[in-house]
Amino acid sequence: MRDDDNFSNNPTKSPRFSEVAKRALSRRDFIRTSSAVVAGSSLARFWGGSIGAQTEESLIGFTSLTPQDAAGDWMTVAKEYQAEILIPWGTALDGSDRPWEWPPTGSAQAQQVGVGHDGMWFFPLREKAEEMEEEEVVAESAPSDDEPEMMEDEEEIVRGVLCLNHEFGRNESVFGKSTPESLDEVRASQHAHGVSVLDFEKVDSKWKFTGGCHTRRIHVNTPVEFSGPAADSIFIVRADGSPLTGTLNNCGSGRTPWGTYLTCEENFQGYFGSTEGAGLSITRGRQRYGFSSNGFGYGWHLHDHRFELSGDFAEFEELRYGWVVEIDPFDVSKPPVKHTALGRFKHESCEVVVGADNRIVAYMGDDQTDEYIYKFIGNEDYKEVLARGESPFEFGDLYVARFDDDFTGRWIRVSNRNRTIARNLGSMDRVMIYTRLAADILNPTPMDRPEWISAAPNGDVYCALTNNYGRDRANAANPQAPNEFGHIIRWHDDEDPTSLTFTWDIFVLGTSSFRTEGAFGSPDTVWVDPDGRLFICTDGAQPFGLKNQVVVADTNTGELKRLFVGVPGSEVTGATVSPDRKTLFVNIQHPGNGNLDLSDFPRLEEDPSVPRDATVAISRIDGGIVGS
Repeated sequence: MRDDDNFSNNPTKSPRFSEVAKRALSRRDFIRTSSAVVAGSSLARFWGGSIGAQTEESLIGFTSLTPQDAAGDWMTVAKEYQAEILIPWGTALDGSDRPWEWPPTGSAQAQQVGVGHDGMWFFPLREKAEEMEEEEVVAESAPSDDEPEMMEDEEEIVRGVLCLNHEFGRNESVFGKSTPESLDEVRASQHAHGVSVLDFEKVDSKWKFTGGCHTRRIHVNTPVEFSGPAADSIFIVRADGSPLTGTLNNCGSGRTPWGTYLTCEENFQGYFGSTEGAGLSITRGRQRYGFSSNGFGYGWHLHDHRFELSGDFAEFEELRYGWVVEIDPFDVSKPPVKHTALGRFKHESCEVVVGADNRIVAYMGDDQTDEYIYKFIGNEDYKEVLARGESPFEFGDLYVARFDDDFTGRWIRVSNRNRTIARNLGSMDRVMIYTRLAADILNPTPMDRPEWISAAPNGDVYCALTNNYGRDRANAANPQAPNEFGHIIRWHDDEDPTSLTFTWDIFVLGTSSFRTEGAFGSPDTVWVDPDGRLFICTDGAQPFGLKNQVVVADTNTGELKRLFVGVPGSEVTGATVSPDRKTLFVNIQHPGNGNLDLSDFPRLEEDPSVPRDATVAISRIDGGIVGS
């Protein structure tokens, strides 16, 4: 997370979510005394029922960490668990153990795991083999190199591909200066961003990066393709016909039903700048997305003209970022594809489910204060679309959410079929490129920083709303002013994920109240497992002086327990699991905020130069399901 996310670029007059929730809770007489809201309390119980099915049997069997357990300068895990550090920034892609050299050159960084570990997903090789057999691509033949090695129980997946995002890395951390002085220093920063695709195997209960045939880096200089309404737009295609390249600020993630990875471009505006300084023209579109003459101070525009916002070099490059990008983890020959039908905004994650008639539904949040929640609904059976050799993200419509104060809501189509949108933006390529401007016209509900979204097996959908420092008064749904600790909203689409109406409630509030077990603030990553456990990773202010953490919630009972606490100055993010659910992978991002005086994580070298982001594999000592 960057501080920029806490400031609103949205001029809308629509009621903020806090106002809607306040009226709704008032209607139900939710708060009768000041003790009604406690840390980690599941508000659905007070509302006279939950959206999802209920059971009193606890899904969480581990001992919750106390704030005292998690004090100190190192990561901490519940006593029934163990934690293993994997793939720190700078790990060589060939799987060798050669020492990491800092600062890296541009070419060296392109052959290393990147910085700013964030969203990720683990793809088992067995799953890929099964998909191929179902499609009758694999005939009866000898096993290929891609088939998994099996352990004695013939069930556990021990080989797979981990796709890992690299959201951001400060210049001081990457090459030791605040401003790049050469193109090579810019390249080092650029190649530290993007995505790593990494071959893994599990040997003797330990995970190991192998540097196999699927391993590769995808970054801002990697060729990409576009699909959807804006793919052939004059604002996307280069005037000279040269290839399109690049993905950056890869934050949250997702997975498709057909086994590909989705990486989401969030704060793309921060990588652009202008040598004109204050003289830069900030158009309405640029203002709505937060562009400025200096961006986040990366200084890429000083040596790479693609990122210059003014003059002859400003050929719409800024419009080529802010998309959901699809990557095939198993086919190195396929370029990443940016899907313009999913809209251009600060994508945090993309949760894909299958709805009626095998149509796909993709839920997405726009991560900034007072932005919106979206979903894409396909209009064809996704299997038939794939059989034609096309993308299911090509055919469908984008919708934005409105939350009403009677605990119902609706999805409103973002399209130039709306006359006001057509009058203001014109063609559909412009509607998708300027999704925020189009959505504003529809008066959806501005939310408190919509981040990760996860759908439960029963159809309930959870969205982390991280915080809103701009709130100036408390209310029932956000009993802290400013809303320092955030909350998690839950909705259920009526009948089916493709429905355009839904019911909603607040699942839990982040809080600083007296109850310590499971108390958390600033929810970021959320993921629901098949049994109904909600894993919550945090990024921001925490109660009781805690560092950022992983909390597990029972979505049936509202119980919360603290599983893991990170290191000083870091975000904990990107939860995914192994196929047997015996390993939870999370990331420690920007340990010590890049300052060795705050953290020397991951302590893999005797004389570290800077703190290094890394992945942590968390598992039960007894080999059970993670979270149990």
